[in-house]
Amino acid sequence: MVRDAERDTGPVWAKENDSRVTALDELPQVLNILRGDMSFVGPRPEKPELMRKFSQEIPDFPLRLKVRPGLTGPVR
Repeated sequence: MVRDAERDTGPVWAKENDSRVTALDELPQVLNILRGDMSFVGPRPEKPELMRKFSQEIPDFPLRLKVRPGLTGPVR
């Protein structure tokens, strides 16, 4: 991500051809997989702001915290 990427928009999901994303932004997650903190497939980690919002709006959304987050999740 580029510095202050969401200053004007607030937290938003990434999209195709997103100008905020750089080629190296997933590298730290690969290191987390090697350490065992993440898996290749699992729910994508969400920003705290979005977790609070989704937890209020979507029943059982916090259950995703019971499994290890992943580098790639289900297609939406």
